[in-house]
Amino acid sequence: MSASIHQISVSDGGVPKLAVEEAFVNVRGILRDNQANRKHHGRPEQALCLYSLEVIEALQAEGHPIEPGSTGENLTITGLDWATMKPGMRLEIGDSVIAEITYPATPCAKNARWFVDRNYDRIDHDDHPGWSRWYASIIAAGSITTGDEIRVAAAD
Repeated sequence: MSASIHQISVSDGGVPKLAVEEAFVNVRGILRDNQANRKHHGRPEQALCLYSLEVIEALQAEGHPIEPGSTGENLTITGLDWATMKPGMRLEIGDSVIAEITYPATPCAKNARWFVDRNYDRIDHDDHPGWSRWYASIIAAGSITTGDEIRVAAAD
């Protein structure tokens, strides 16, 4: 199974982020995407927030009312072994974008509504490795489209 973009999500600030078919990505993130809290979001090492469709589906199977874009991720990805994600991994996205995984995203209280008993720590990397969202910086900018292939690349 190859990896691909299941959904690209943006918002004017806050969650959930809503699906768009295509976007332009640069070192500041996805154009047309904004963060309500710039103190904790929007740094270059947080240009993209990534999440796994398979993890979202597993959370849904546990009874959580989570959907792609709910937790503020920009890209919902299908087909990657999420448990193997780690800082320094590079992802080639579509024809031109290269992203480098930086660190797991700390869950935010604004995500509580997507979890049974409001327990958003369910996606905390320290408590549940392999279930967190990940941040990535952008090495090479470009356009992406829903369905674009994603390849794991060796770091330079």
